[in-house]
Amino acid sequence: MKLGNMFKKTNQKNYITLTNRKANVQNSGESSPEVPEGLMRKCNACRAVVLAESIIGNQYICPKCGNYFSVPARRRIEMLADEESFKEWDTGLTSGNPLHYKGYEDKVEALREKTGLDEAVTTGLARIGGHEVVLAVCDSHFMMASMGKVVGEKLTRAIEKATERKVPVIIVACSGGARMQEGIHSLMQMAKTSAALKRHHDAGQLYISVLTNPTTGGVTASFAMLGDIILAEPNALIGFAGPRVIEQTIGQKLPKGFQRSEFLLEHGFIDQIVEREHLKNRLEHLLSLHEKNPEAEQRLRNYKEVSESSENPDLNMSEELSIAKKDEKKSAWDRVLASRKKERPVGTEYIEDLFSDFTELHGDRYFGDDPAIVGGIARFHGMPVTVIAQEKGRNTRENVLRNFAMPSPEGYRKALRLMKQAEKFHRPVICFVDTPGAFCGMEAEERGQGEAIARNLFEMPGLKTPVLSIVIGEGGSGGALAMAVADEVWMLENSIYSILSPEGFASILWKDSHKAKEAAAVMRLTAADLQKHGMVERVFEEPEDLTIETLPELTLKMDRCMKIFFRKQLAMTGDEIAEMRYRRFRAL
Repeated sequence: MKLGNMFKKTNQKNYITLTNRKANVQNSGESSPEVPEGLMRKCNACRAVVLAESIIGNQYICPKCGNYFSVPARRRIEMLADEESFKEWDTGLTSGNPLHYKGYEDKVEALREKTGLDEAVTTGLARIGGHEVVLAVCDSHFMMASMGKVVGEKLTRAIEKATERKVPVIIVACSGGARMQEGIHSLMQMAKTSAALKRHHDAGQLYISVLTNPTTGGVTASFAMLGDIILAEPNALIGFAGPRVIEQTIGQKLPKGFQRSEFLLEHGFIDQIVEREHLKNRLEHLLSLHEKNPEAEQRLRNYKEVSESSENPDLNMSEELSIAKKDEKKSAWDRVLASRKKERPVGTEYIEDLFSDFTELHGDRYFGDDPAIVGGIARFHGMPVTVIAQEKGRNTRENVLRNFAMPSPEGYRKALRLMKQAEKFHRPVICFVDTPGAFCGMEAEERGQGEAIARNLFEMPGLKTPVLSIVIGEGGSGGALAMAVADEVWMLENSIYSILSPEGFASILWKDSHKAKEAAAVMRLTAADLQKHGMVERVFEEPEDLTIETLPELTLKMDRCMKIFFRKQLAMTGDEIAEMRYRRFRAL
């Protein structure tokens, strides 16, 4: 039976709780007429009374104000899965009454009758955009989708089957938390589902968590927050302790928007907020980015330059001579000024020019989402890659928003999270370095700036996937190095890379920051200097005036060189890549 037909038979009766509304006829002894049950529904946000049919036809979104109603599990599956692709698993499981809680079994039985569901989660095999997935959907109409033994067991079985089949898991979560009526038995489901996800993770498989309103308690503190990628619907309530519990505990009124999706995005706990009508397309896109593309990889492995002229990146001696000649004319300080020019393209503009299908991911999963570092998944000539850029912004407003590309600890932690994710899925990593240095404010120190940079330096040498770093502007101190522990480091001719800024160098050694010009000459911070000392593998000649308009001249050469880089790196194993990277830095 089609899910659509199944749903039509039970839609309003089984899935929408409505109160009969009576017209209040003043000064009349007549009884007021009743609205047929299931015909209307009241929006909790705008208080409008709306036809239930119009809500259902609008993906359970209020047509008046856009408020999201809860979606029944079977209807959610119908909205996400390809037509007739869902095959349900593990029906008929029961937990009994482990605490002998009075009336519990009767309540469960009544809900089964009312909703047509066995329990608060529905699991099975499906296809989304042709991609095979294991899909699990929680339903708040069944005891607020609280997690008891059956919910935990069904989720664990589904995850285990996904691991065996080597397919992604997608869980659409909503819940009031652990099921109180099952006590400690419910609590143990948090550990059980999380353990199953760890095995799925260690097997290198993808898990996408979708958080809907509300997702709280033990579900938040287990499977809901463990996704490789975490999506959320707008304005969904997401948190461990519910707002009422927090307010009663601390005796304070919570600020507006606290624990909502937007709050979690700002604080680094989710990757994206996705409107309900776009969720299926977003899932299809993410699934496609996590599928290997052997044809694309093979094309890169076989890549060869047709031309044997000086434009061949492997034979770019004439370009190097040209840069050297320019270097004689330009002082180091001229290069410093050029690297800081406001017209100079920023990291995201290189991403736009060099890659396709870029999808930004957010957050460090600890504290925040640092706008000074932009990262996500994209394609390079069809091959999935992870790209990360230190981002200055295109104008003054963006400069301020992105803290002039001076990352905070959460920026480096976000970058490392994305690199480790890339390693798991065998995606190469490309970093664009452009920072005057890590942010040195008091709050950055409080949150562990030094530890965050050190952790990147600790983890990056061992990444078993190709890593390429390109200095496109300023490469300031450890703030730059934390994204430049790579198999190869490239620079633009007017970029710089140094122990700190010339102003800082002059201030520390000569007690006079005004001697920055002299310091620049002493520091040997230009691309040509660094290439001579073996610090960088390649230097790119820039157009006479590097702007967004002339950027394609440069990225065309970068594209060719990246193909050559990947041709070499894709021929090695992960262990070989990590060993070669270690040797590179060991020799410096």
